[in-house]
Amino acid sequence: MSEGFATAEYRRRTAEAQARMDAAGLGALLLTTEPEVRYFTGFLTRFWESPSRPWFLVLPAAGAPVAVIPEIGAALMGRTWIRDIRTWPAPVPEDEGVSLLADTLREVGGPVGVPAGAETHLRMPLDDFARLKAESGLEFTGDAGIVAALRAVKSPAEVDRIARACAIAGRAFGRVNEIAAPDVPLSRVFRDFQALLLAEGADAVPYLAGGAGPEGYADVISPAGDAALAAGDVLMLDTGAVHAGYFCDFDRNFAIGRATDAQRRAQARLVAATEAGLAAARPGARACDLWRAMAEVMGVVPGRLGHGLGMQLTEGLSLTPRDRTVLRPGMVLTLEPLVETGNGRLMVHEEVLVITEGAARPLSPLAGPDLPVI
Repeated sequence: MSEGFATAEYRRRTAEAQARMDAAGLGALLLTTEPEVRYFTGFLTRFWESPSRPWFLVLPAAGAPVAVIPEIGAALMGRTWIRDIRTWPAPVPEDEGVSLLADTLREVGGPVGVPAGAETHLRMPLDDFARLKAESGLEFTGDAGIVAALRAVKSPAEVDRIARACAIAGRAFGRVNEIAAPDVPLSRVFRDFQALLLAEGADAVPYLAGGAGPEGYADVISPAGDAALAAGDVLMLDTGAVHAGYFCDFDRNFAIGRATDAQRRAQARLVAATEAGLAAARPGARACDLWRAMAEVMGVVPGRLGHGLGMQLTEGLSLTPRDRTVLRPGMVLTLEPLVETGNGRLMVHEEVLVITEGAARPLSPLAGPDLPVI
């Protein structure tokens, strides 16, 4: 597979899931979303953008997973390590794979665990799920957090992909002076930055946000408007570019034309907070400990100051005062402090790191305390 990992990687993931299933008393896992299916198979396609077809993967208590999918995906699934591929000629609204899936689950046996915690969804019609339960005659329950726990700790191969995505974005950020200048509309900067990311090797740019203004920006999730950049503005670009199925997620600030003392101080403070978070990011520390380390530099700040990262832009833990998730080697996360600059404006900064046995290792090329001027 051009985008997948070695078969041994998927066999290891499957075996680890099955060991946890045994401990939880589960006979099967039913997986229905893109990252869950891809995690155990390597099945990578943008066809998930079509909502007309559901896709199912059954992970039995022993043996390899079984794919129950629309026939249009059989050839691609056949290039993964999965050999038991059962298809139907979707779309068939009156029976969208339900009977075939029920037969498969009866063959495997239950209870059937379905991911049911935070950040999960079913991705099949509720009526079809009710029919599946009735036709299979099996007990359905949550997956005891098995899939989320496995995905939280990345293998070296996964970390390498995230690092490559970060390197691609780092090269694109190094070229922002080619596309941003006074009088250039922010919408054009967004379009051109996506083009830079693709030119540097990104497979796709599912996420791009940012903002600009003389004292910072009002939020960090808005799409771009057509207002032009002006001398004295701070421009922020935040990208979730994808390489081989894995995201990067970090941002950069730039001063347009000139930087004020207040902008420079804000940038230096953001980097100092990031460095404090990086120093605290050790095995055994909790997510809330990293939040506290950054908050001590920034002062009282609302919301979360970072999150888990991987096959999805945000996944798993959140750096908040309430999240007591214990960090383990292989976890990949972002540090994202913010500072309020006045008049409802703010500046943010974000980096990506992986937890190791010792000090955390940055995966994004770390920004310095000096605000770049374009």
